[in-house]
Amino acid sequence: MKVFTTGQVAKICKVAPRTVSKWFDSGRLKGYRIPGSQDRRIPREYLIKFLKEHGMPLGDLEDEAMAKVLFVGQDQLLIENLKKQLPLERSFKIQVAASGFEAGIQAESFHPDCIVVDYSIGRIDAQQICQNLRRNPEYAETIVIALLPDDGSQITVDRAHVNESFKKPFDVALLAERLRTLIGARKELV
Repeated sequence: MKVFTTGQVAKICKVAPRTVSKWFDSGRLKGYRIPGSQDRRIPREYLIKFLKEHGMPLGDLEDEAMAKVLFVGQDQLLIENLKKQLPLERSFKIQVAASGFEAGIQAESFHPDCIVVDYSIGRIDAQQICQNLRRNPEYAETIVIALLPDDGSQITVDRAHVNESFKKPFDVALLAERLRTLIGARKELV
C-alpha cells in the first residue's frame, strides 16, 4: 500500500502543504498520523477517492488509478451500455476507435489496459488488429477481448492474440464484470 506525505499530496494537487493539512485535519482527506509525531500520511486509495469526489485531476496517478479500455467498433448501443456499466467515477476510462487505423493511433496515445475488438467491423480487420497488437512488445500484456457476431459464421479466435471472447448477443454487465476482474487482477483500482 503506497502512502503519501502532505508535501507529496500538495505537489500532486498543486496546492500548498498547509492546504493539505487543513483537508486532513477537517476530515475531508482521510489518512493517519505517525505515532509520536504530527506527521500525516495519506494512503493512495484515499487520495484518489478524494480527488475524484472533488473533481480534481488525477495527474500522474491516473495511469495507476484508472482502468483504460479501448473499444474498437461502431456499435453505438453497445458502447453506451458499456459506458453505463463502467462509469468514470468507478475508475474506468473508455475511448472508442471506429477502425483498425484509428485503433493503432488511439493505442499509442491512450496506452489501454484492455482493448475490446468488435468483430462486426470486419473479421479480417479485427483479426489484423489483434495480431498487430501482439506483435508489438509494448502491448504484450494488454488484455484483448474479441466480440464475435452471431451471424451464423464459424469465427475462431487465435488464443495467442485474444485473451477472451464473447459471442453476441451477450449481457453487457457480464462483459463489464469480466473487465473489472481482468484489469483488477493487474492493477489496484479505487
